[in-house]
Amino acid sequence: MPVIGRWKALLDDRNRFFWVLQAAGWMGYALVQYIGSLMHEMRDVYILIILLGAYAGFLLTVPLRYLYRRIWDSPPWLLVLIVLAAAYFSASIWAVIDNATYWEIYKFGFRPENNWFYFKNTLAKFYIMLSWSGLYFGIKYYQMLQDEKQKALMATSMAHQAQLKMLRYQLNPHFLFNTLNAISTLILIKENDLANKMMSKLSSFLRFSLDNEPIKKIPLAREIEALMLYLDIEKVRFDERLNVDINISDEAQHALVPSLILQPLIENSIKYAIAKLEEGGEISIQAERQADELVVVVADNGPGTEKPSQDLIRSGGVGLANTRDRLQALYGKSYSFTLSSNGPSGMRVEIRIPFEQVEVS
Repeated sequence: MPVIGRWKALLDDRNRFFWVLQAAGWMGYALVQYIGSLMHEMRDVYILIILLGAYAGFLLTVPLRYLYRRIWDSPPWLLVLIVLAAAYFSASIWAVIDNATYWEIYKFGFRPENNWFYFKNTLAKFYIMLSWSGLYFGIKYYQMLQDEKQKALMATSMAHQAQLKMLRYQLNPHFLFNTLNAISTLILIKENDLANKMMSKLSSFLRFSLDNEPIKKIPLAREIEALMLYLDIEKVRFDERLNVDINISDEAQHALVPSLILQPLIENSIKYAIAKLEEGGEISIQAERQADELVVVVADNGPGTEKPSQDLIRSGGVGLANTRDRLQALYGKSYSFTLSSNGPSGMRVEIRIPFEQVEVS
């Protein structure tokens, strides 16, 4: 229904645009004729003849519009023939009306001896009709070109949105599988209270995930809230072994970030750092504004690795590669996503994106 409404509004605008141009064009024609008459010192009554001639041209070109609409999809050669014939026919009628008006009003009822004199100046008016036709087709083709560009932009936008949704929704089954597997393990070892608690946290996290479109950006403060829902789930599994330190500047809290962009990074740290340390470990999340960029750092104190950054992204499962792809789809070349060692041990992920601040009321 909204699509039909948009097309109806577009057609109404096009129709209004035609009548505005039609009126303005023939008023301009009348003005040019009037200026020309000043050079020949015509009587004042000649202004009426000019206005009647312009009005006749206005009326005669209206049927041409509807004719050209009907033949729009005709073969080019047929289209040219019909346009030439229609323009000449309209010019002939216009010449008859113009001459009859001129003789009746300005020449006090003069009548020529030969009726062919009524068609005098037909060739000149034929050129005017051809010019009108050329303008009509030119504007129409330009509008069609704009429509095609709009459709192409819409198709590109829809493909872009579909890509972002696919990347975001890839994470949910991956995370859901891990969490349900942990809940299943808790049930098997008779830890029903913990399993129930974990299921409740999972429900809250999934509700947040469904309430936020993957193609939209949210304030970093809200992203941290969602992250805490996820961490509450993981803390059920790891208890005291999982420590999280969050340090977000006041300005950074209002910065816009892609929805659930941090969760796969934390999940990666838990999988490759916290889970491998018997005594547990710590994950640090920091965010601040630096010039026109928002810098977000996620670091852990796990075993770390000596692999290059790109190899780490490829071997880091769905999360890291997916996060990089989402950032690239959203920001193009205006982002940075790097992995490095976090001394004395562990990994450090740094994200740099353009700083966009949510309006604070």
